Amino acid sequence: MIDRKPSSSPAIHDFATWEPVLRLLRAGRPTRHVGTSAHVAGRIGRHGWSPSLRRRSPQPGRAAQVDDMRDEMDAVQRVQSALVDAGVDDISFTAEISSTGRTALHLLGPSPAVEPGIGTPHPGALILVEGALPEPWRRLPDPVPGAVSAASVDLPLLDRTLRGRLPDAIGATEAEIGAAEARLGVTLPDELKVLYRVVRARWQDWGDDHEAERRVCAAVGCELFSLDDLYVADAPSRHCRWEFAAMEAVVTAPDAAVQGLVGSPGWIVFGDNGGGDRLAVDLTPGPRGHVGQIIMLSHEKSIGADLLADSLLDLVSKRPGAHRGNRHDDGPPAVARVNTGNLRSIEAAAHADLEVLSIGVWDDAPLSLAPVVGLPRLRTLSAYPGTLADPLEIASLTGLEFLELGPQEWRVLLDAGAVPRSLSAAAIEVHGNQDVLPIVAIANDLLALWNRPRITRTTIEGDLDPLP
Repeated sequence: MIDRKPSSSPAIHDFATWEPVLRLLRAGRPTRHVGTSAHVAGRIGRHGWSPSLRRRSPQPGRAAQVDDMRDEMDAVQRVQSALVDAGVDDISFTAEISSTGRTALHLLGPSPAVEPGIGTPHPGALILVEGALPEPWRRLPDPVPGAVSAASVDLPLLDRTLRGRLPDAIGATEAEIGAAEARLGVTLPDELKVLYRVVRARWQDWGDDHEAERRVCAAVGCELFSLDDLYVADAPSRHCRWEFAAMEAVVTAPDAAVQGLVGSPGWIVFGDNGGGDRLAVDLTPGPRGHVGQIIMLSHEKSIGADLLADSLLDLVSKRPGAHRGNRHDDGPPAVARVNTGNLRSIEAAAHADLEVLSIGVWDDAPLSLAPVVGLPRLRTLSAYPGTLADPLEIASLTGLEFLELGPQEWRVLLDAGAVPRSLSAAAIEVHGNQDVLPIVAIANDLLALWNRPRITRTTIEGDLDPLP
């Protein structure tokens, strides 16, 4: 771990900035005997915090109010203001508070190679190769020779239908459509051009007519974006943390209408269903799809899309697309989960197309990885702490790009010099209230193997009141 002495200028390195948070954290700990120490830890960011701070109890019969959180909010906002002044988004910390009040506070500085933990002071995924993306986020659409537009496409009918529903709408000019195409770097499909020639969906055009947007939604079948808000739903537009993204797999069944991608340069988003799910014209359909079909990208998923309509006219006419396959086929799954509620052996998970192996909670003898050694496509292994019979078997998995293990398993690999060099990212699976500093030490040992920026530690000492 890289230790730094606190600078004299940033408030974030001033013990007084942290004192209210530390007092609340200590107050929330069980009563300690004289001579013992309390260990507290957490993460504070500009828009949230993870410590469970002690709050005032509401009066009997009354629900908790904002004022009941006032001490907590004031203490956290003091740190958040210092983060803003220091130009830092979030910071983890751990502290040892003796019964006399003497405190050693360790601030764990962010690293550009480490994703923040989720609701925890422990580090998130470690990006071992700068700019690396999980395999599903690198996938481009497969070509579909012979893909054509749906038979329902009828440009004159689409134009008449929309103008009949929106007789007073202001349409886009050819120059405005051309500017949108230049910005996106793609030629808009004909149906989308017809739509925007009828209505360009700009707020400025509606003035004081507050019902105008509702009429457009009813006419089109979605909350329509303006030309300026059109975007291409390629893979980078669908951000996902490494530890989650590495557990996904791109699968497109032979009879699927939509390719099971994260994103595509041919997915042009033009609207929203009102619940955060995006509607797009699909120019790169699946084997049984149509060029220009309308798909929906769920905000609850990081991969894949659902067919809504075979054409924009079908969407406007409320004719749903016929179900044609899905993104899974009938073969063995590319993502296999071995745990007490799913597959009960590594042998059951092993097959030539396996990409992701997740070993979860296990109530039997630790497992051997021998059945998956040599599988050509295995790229992700996530193993719950204590589930592996011999962590050193991981050295035989030469194609891994992501590995998630418990602290003890990582330490075995590090001490043996057996960390796979094929990795692009890694994660440390931590359960319970484990001490933060040993976990950060493992993270820094892994980062050092790839010469990546380490997590820094700044130690600040100060005094709180002695325990009564």
